[in-house]
Amino acid sequence: MTEDLIGLLAEPGQPDSFFEALDTVLAARVGHRLLTLLYKDGDEVARIYSTMPDAYPVFGRKPMGVTPWGDLVLRRQEPFLGRDRDAVKWAFFDHELIASLGLNSAINIPVVYDGETIGTINLLHEEYFYTDKHVQIAKKFAPLLIPAFLEARRDGSKSRA
Repeated sequence: MTEDLIGLLAEPGQPDSFFEALDTVLAARVGHRLLTLLYKDGDEVARIYSTMPDAYPVFGRKPMGVTPWGDLVLRRQEPFLGRDRDAVKWAFFDHELIASLGLNSAINIPVVYDGETIGTINLLHEEYFYTDKHVQIAKKFAPLLIPAFLEARRDGSKSRA
């Protein structure tokens, strides 16, 4: 599975074709009703992929750095496993929107490059869906996102210059 994804990185049409393939693999191996990919930009994160673009549009931004979740995932580089609605409420200011979509379980995996968190994989599903086993599987895919997140950060800094 990961070998196919690695091979895809060399093909034209990146990163969109890679994101779509990753979405398919994560759906099969981990499961999700919502997948978003966020790159870190200062104390904000910006979305570069979403399976629910109406609720969570691509290139939407939100502050996440100076929060307990940001401390755990972005600074300490530890995965977040939110098994239920209370955990999701603790982690995300937009927890009401998340709950309205029936998504009360979450996994956030930091993507780390050169000692720095450069983005996150975010999987959401119904309450009590995720376990530690799902986190361990999802973590294996994080390094594959390094090129896309570095490119998104570079392109994002150009658009603000």
